[in-house]
Amino acid sequence: MYNILVCDDEKDIVSAIRIYLTTAGYNIYEAYNGREALEMVKQNDIHLVIMDVMMPEMDGITAMVKIRETTNLPVIMLTAKSEDTDKILGLEVGADDYITKPFNPVELIARVKSQLRRYMQLGGGKLVSSNIVLGGIAINDDSKQVTIDGELISLTPTEYDILKLLMTNKGTVFSPKEIYKAVWNEDPLGAEGSVAVHIRHLREKIEINPAEPRYLKVIWGRGYRMEDN
Repeated sequence: MYNILVCDDEKDIVSAIRIYLTTAGYNIYEAYNGREALEMVKQNDIHLVIMDVMMPEMDGITAMVKIRETTNLPVIMLTAKSEDTDKILGLEVGADDYITKPFNPVELIARVKSQLRRYMQLGGGKLVSSNIVLGGIAINDDSKQVTIDGELISLTPTEYDILKLLMTNKGTVFSPKEIYKAVWNEDPLGAEGSVAVHIRHLREKIEINPAEPRYLKVIWGRGYRMEDN
């Protein structure tokens, strides 16, 4: 059974999410501010975090940054419908996805399942070889490790899936919508803008100079592709 931490200062929201996810077969831990969430992650075997942005004592963005210092477990941020800047900031500091409040329980469960599937299996499709190499980038799909010129780097599950998709299809241009559908396993419905944030974050980790990338190229008006020039 997967352990999911739900963190929101509104107890009614935590209670509602607990009911939805317990019914779906998940074990739920509860926290009501960022500090409590950090302690829960440290003390328990948490597989996924659902966390609000605006909370007392420690907000969700700050907690997100601290969580990413020690673990790459998937984090879904809860944001108000009007908080577009919070959505982007959350993705920038390492969140894997976000859900706007009020949310649809079916959508919530679908996103949880998608993130857990990627976290536990990290990559989805079967490969002929567990090793994927492109220039100085190497993926070992058995250990889920990525190295750049022999140096191990840390990627979130979403970043890993995007990198693997592009590396296994070297030279192929993927639009943001195609990347979203392949990685999230669902239609974007306007959410494909989050792909650009993950791409930018990924570039910062795999490129010596993200402004002049060697590997992950933008094909203006079309999308992204991996090259080895």
